[in-house]
Amino acid sequence: MNTLICPAPAKLNLFLHVVGRRADGYHLLQTLFRFIDLNDTLHFTVRKDGEVRRVNALDGVPPEQDLCVRAAKLLQQEAGCKLGVDIELEKRIPMGGGLGGGSSDAATTLLALNRLWGLGLSRERLMQLGLSLGADVPVFVFGDNAFAEGVGEELQAYPLPDAWYVVLCPPVHVPTAQIFTHPELTRNTISMTMRALPTGQTFRVGRTEGGLKLGNDLQAVACKLYPQVATHLEWLAQFAPSLMTGSGACVFAEFAAEAEAQAVLQQLPQYMRGFVAHGLQQHPLKDFAA
Repeated sequence: MNTLICPAPAKLNLFLHVVGRRADGYHLLQTLFRFIDLNDTLHFTVRKDGEVRRVNALDGVPPEQDLCVRAAKLLQQEAGCKLGVDIELEKRIPMGGGLGGGSSDAATTLLALNRLWGLGLSRERLMQLGLSLGADVPVFVFGDNAFAEGVGEELQAYPLPDAWYVVLCPPVHVPTAQIFTHPELTRNTISMTMRALPTGQTFRVGRTEGGLKLGNDLQAVACKLYPQVATHLEWLAQFAPSLMTGSGACVFAEFAAEAEAQAVLQQLPQYMRGFVAHGLQQHPLKDFAA
């Protein structure tokens, strides 16, 4: 086997709370990750000369900063692998939208090359490598929708009901660091246990549990700095509780049926863009690691 073509799905944060801050400045989070069926596609072709190359151009992302390239080189170094790879990336997930595209691409690279290079690294080791690339990478290697704590790497599988989402993409790029370093960011939301959440099959975005509203603590700052995020949230809130994912800028609302979601999308003003996505029960490459 010399080639693999693999998906890298996007994610939504069905809520995201900042519950503290570590001494090293990293924020402590609690969030619920859900994979959706919007995905990038990666093409991997083995090289015998040990070189790692991205073979197509990507606007704004030089190859040396590409998380796929960095993931491949990290895996190569970890395993002492003499093989290389050509990587072609078909990008569909909006960049800078809080949908986890770069992290998902990195995780798919780790999973695919672990198989393509015949390395046999465990899921746990791949997750550890992923964490060194970014806080969202481990969940994509983990493979299940998950309740996450710590900086996002302490994961517990969390089954979720079938659901459809309208996702809107404001025409702004929200830098994650700008949100997390803002002085007005809420950093002391009350911590909860996973048992405090509704059972997976009854979870609904935007509901209140035990007096605690499940929201996104980064949303208020993003809306202040980027009013277009607030505008998109307000429009979507006409139809269902709306929420920002990650540090933005994309926003979403949940619907029980595809027809409901499509009906909302058809009413989208011309100056907005968005799409309908189906929630996945697990990552499509879940069986790529033991």
